[in-house]
Amino acid sequence: MPVETAVLVLNQNYEPLNVCNTRRAIVLLDRGKAEVLEHGLGVIRTPSLTLLRPSVIRLVYMIRKPRPQLKLTRREVFIRDNYTCQYCGTRTKDLTLDHVIPRQKGGTHSWENLVSACKVCNHRKGSRTLNDSRMRLLRLPRQPRATTYHLFYQHLQEYVEWQKFIPEWEMVHS
Repeated sequence: MPVETAVLVLNQNYEPLNVCNTRRAIVLLDRGKAEVLEHGLGVIRTPSLTLLRPSVIRLVYMIRKPRPQLKLTRREVFIRDNYTCQYCGTRTKDLTLDHVIPRQKGGTHSWENLVSACKVCNHRKGSRTLNDSRMRLLRLPRQPRATTYHLFYQHLQEYVEWQKFIPEWEMVHS
């Protein structure tokens, strides 16, 4: 089993902070900066000892960090809009991005100006404003909050022991 598996790092108050590799987790544990809460599968062997592989560690001191922001990507806009065209309400995976105020008319490439649109609606609107195209949005676009679940969901299927430390996991999967 490779040494470079993921380890969930919790703050002193058990709030998920980030994910590090096993090597970094061992250094934090060895220096007394963290404690193991959950072990993963397998062991780590050194010349002098054998350690159970950590899966979840908790820092012994509090880290203050700003609330994370989601990156503005096509995928994140589609997730925010629930894979639904914001003009006609069609739910599909075959979507395009539309600038509500076209860039050539001063619109920005931002959360508040991007929406998911089906190809038919995007073509119909073209590079016109909502008034010029006589179209309406189902919902005004806004920047979504980055939840703990959202930040760690890609690891939660593989590392089942992490799920109890991610508060939103129960709400999403119940």
